[in-house]
Amino acid sequence: MRKSGNDPVRLGIIGTGRIANRFMSEARCDSGVVATSVYHPHIGRAELFADKHQLQYAASSMEDLLANVDAVYIASPHATHYAYIHHALINGKHVLCEKPMVLEKKQAVELYALANDKNCVLMEGIKTAYCPGFVQLLDIARSGRIGAIRDVEASFTKLTDPALRELTDVATGGSFLELASYTLLAAVKLLGSDYQELRFDSFYADNGVDLYTKAYLKYQDSWATSKTGLGVKSEGQLLISGTQGYIRVDAPWWKTQSFEVCYEDVTSNEQYRAEFTGDGLRYEIREFVSAIYDVGQIERHLSAEESIALAGMMEMFLLSRGTCRLS
Repeated sequence: MRKSGNDPVRLGIIGTGRIANRFMSEARCDSGVVATSVYHPHIGRAELFADKHQLQYAASSMEDLLANVDAVYIASPHATHYAYIHHALINGKHVLCEKPMVLEKKQAVELYALANDKNCVLMEGIKTAYCPGFVQLLDIARSGRIGAIRDVEASFTKLTDPALRELTDVATGGSFLELASYTLLAAVKLLGSDYQELRFDSFYADNGVDLYTKAYLKYQDSWATSKTGLGVKSEGQLLISGTQGYIRVDAPWWKTQSFEVCYEDVTSNEQYRAEFTGDGLRYEIREFVSAIYDVGQIERHLSAEESIALAGMMEMFLLSRGTCRLS
């Protein structure tokens, strides 16, 4: 439902992990939203989070949380997202959900249809999509400045403590599910979701979690490569190759603070710098709040169609691993 008046959006937090803690700092930078409450299946964790961030209360159930908020931010483990989103939308609450939003295409289709039916905002929180530098980069790449785009290469790798959830969650952990929302975002934004082929090569840990995955997308006239790693380190750049030049974004490209448009004549190269403040979550929060106040009227930086396509890619990866069914 559309929010009216000048009162800030009352936001409930679902999840108490690292990203939820970073989100709290960023949310305080937007006067249009106020985080009031938190829910975690273990009430003790919710109470600790509420005390740390001076929230009004820790909810003992989803029903308790939803009764006192206008919207929710979901930062729980990947496999729980669908149920939380569905519960919130059924109750007429707007939803901002961390990436990957869901891990099956049909779930994404269902949830966006439900959001539309309930006149609610549903947004996937891939922060790069909303950052000013990335938006500027897309505009330049699409303008024809580097000609027709033939290849997109995106890499996001980091060396992670083996004890963290990303490497211990056998069902939904690993580098691809953790990081490919960023790398595949670049491909979908620049080349679209109508790819002809998607395949994967991975190195796996003993528990079956992927430590490093290369995904290859083939389109009619172009292709893309995604590299994600939690146990293998590589250069984290974004490279967009065109028929008249290329665009290079050095690591961490997913924050897009600067980039270079390069040509055959290097004296014509163009350098760009862009705003990126804090942890970058404030940009998606700003768009989420704007969308709530004007449901269906603003142009989204990450569309439902793009989010659905990304969910389909996650599903294909899980199918390739033999662990698709999560619900």
